[in-house]
Amino acid sequence: MPLFTKQSDLKNHLEPMIAAHKTIGFVPTMGALHQGHLSLLQQSLKNNSVTVISIFVNPTQFNNADDLKKYPRTLEADLEKVNALHPEIIVYAPSVEDIYENKTESQSFDYDGLEFQMEGKHRPGHFDGVGTIVKKLFEIVRPTNAYFGEKDFQQLQIIKKMVSKLQLPVTIIGCPIHREESGLAMSSRNERLTTLEREKAAVIYKILLESKKLFATQSAKQVTQWVTKQFEKEPLFELEYFEIADEETLLECKRKNQKKHYRGFIAVFVNNIRLIDNISLK
Repeated sequence: MPLFTKQSDLKNHLEPMIAAHKTIGFVPTMGALHQGHLSLLQQSLKNNSVTVISIFVNPTQFNNADDLKKYPRTLEADLEKVNALHPEIIVYAPSVEDIYENKTESQSFDYDGLEFQMEGKHRPGHFDGVGTIVKKLFEIVRPTNAYFGEKDFQQLQIIKKMVSKLQLPVTIIGCPIHREESGLAMSSRNERLTTLEREKAAVIYKILLESKKLFATQSAKQVTQWVTKQFEKEPLFELEYFEIADEETLLECKRKNQKKHYRGFIAVFVNNIRLIDNISLK
């Protein structure tokens, strides 16, 4: 399995493949790989001649220094999983210095307002950090296609917007949310949950499923109030937000429009561990 820690070495390795017009699939991750990440790699392997994965915990997208410090780092186990999936997947696992070259700061981006909704309201500057690292990685890897999970649906829409506005030569492909048997959305942060917390966190998806049923006959406001009440009954959880929004604009649904597609978005704290999820309300 080819492993690179320096962008100069990775670029040199990829250069002949790019010159030969081979298609390059790219999966950017922050490591602590789970089946959701592996499913993105499988999609890339099916559709491209070459597949690259990056494993890098990006400091500029964390608002909370403690969250950055505690974010799971499991490089050795990650490499074993990648190698078991396919030994020819190229891994880029750089240092902060290699990526940021002693300037660990975010570039500013204008995502036409997508950045001010939901996650943007609660994590100021987060999407500048996301845009900065994804743009840098695209410049290093020069992928044909890049794969992102729909668990971070707002992030997916923001990256599509960035690619469109900057006219970057890459196709962004969103892939379905992978869930644990309980329904809990797979996330690297799940590794920080106790067995009991992980078991109880299945309630998040159950409430989302019920909210989808309710949205067929009730207003967005009524559904939001119902979700809030459900979490008031769950002492283990602190609901940060539940919002029903237009999938394209991410603007909150005030009044249903049959021509629009809506999605329910949620962020919940379990013992200071922040979990997000979403569901299509079609």
